[in-house]
Amino acid sequence: MSRKRTAVLISGRGSNMAALVKAAQREDFPARIDLVLSNKADAAGIEFAASHGVPTRVLSHRGYADRQAFDEALDGVLREEGIEIVCLAGFMRLLTPWLVEQWKDRMINVHPSILPSFKGLHTHERALEMGVRVHGCTVHFVRAEMDAGPIILQAVVPIEADDTPDTLAARVLTQEHIIYPRGLELLAAGRLSVVDERVRIADTRPGPAPLIAPTV
Repeated sequence: MSRKRTAVLISGRGSNMAALVKAAQREDFPARIDLVLSNKADAAGIEFAASHGVPTRVLSHRGYADRQAFDEALDGVLREEGIEIVCLAGFMRLLTPWLVEQWKDRMINVHPSILPSFKGLHTHERALEMGVRVHGCTVHFVRAEMDAGPIILQAVVPIEADDTPDTLAARVLTQEHIIYPRGLELLAAGRLSVVDERVRIADTRPGPAPLIAPTV
């Protein structure tokens, strides 16, 4: 089996990166994590990746005149490493439309809300303030507009009466660690297609269609 060469971009601890690395240790997983890249040298995730035998790079955005220059350098590194799929895992940079277009339908992200609700930051606080009954997370293709790409998978988490942003975030993160590796697996296996900005998942195995929206 030819495994897709995958890069994970991080800026901090990279817990979702860790989930992807662990999933890719399976012999039957169709993607291989060949690079973990951070724009911050002190990102804790760099140490985790190195300890698991994953090549790492640091590319500081501070050394470039603007976002475009940095994204061109980042694209150069990805191509130099022969990367085929890019996963964002807490990469705290707004990507230029140019870079997003270079990796269209080959770059994915996980967001801590049930998109299209609660785009952007502080999703757990906002969900509690709005009084919604359920929250969750979304794996999606990346587009130039923030948190707006075609949805691949979603997981739903019920909101409890005594939830705080921290307790809610912890339960959502558990689901992120489940559906993000699953989303990468589907993409690397060639089971995803985008038609009119909606994702279709091909079921190539016998039996019932796969569960794509785990709940707790």
